[in-house]
Amino acid sequence: MGVQIDVVYEGQLHTVATHGPSGKTLTTDAPKDNMGKGESFSPTDLVATALGTCLVTIMGIVAQRNGLDIAGTRVHVEKEMAQAPLRRIARLPVTITVPKEQAAKISADDRQKMEKAARTCPVHASLHPEIDAPVTFVYES
Repeated sequence: MGVQIDVVYEGQLHTVATHGPSGKTLTTDAPKDNMGKGESFSPTDLVATALGTCLVTIMGIVAQRNGLDIAGTRVHVEKEMAQAPLRRIARLPVTITVPKEQAAKISADDRQKMEKAARTCPVHASLHPEIDAPVTFVYES
């Protein structure tokens, strides 16, 4: 059985989603450019968020397995929307930055392992092929 997520529409383009296993909630709102108030993540913002968190989580799994520390690693995702022929996510460029202190302790081989694993994260693999989602890795020096 899969993970259950329950969503309640509260009106005025707001929703509350509840994560079944943990009971944690998050809210969404439509973006200002699509009739909303932009008071919370939009559904497409959550796609961008899912991509960034998935990439760094997979890197974290590989780091843990190899006795590496990537704490403090930052992920920046920019969501770009297309308006025609229909409104959709067009581009999700991602930059992953490993802090100097951690980067100094990661070999070229371990960097390659983490990057290869990150590029196979389930969210990246699930994106429609028309979504351009380049991933750039930066190791501060």
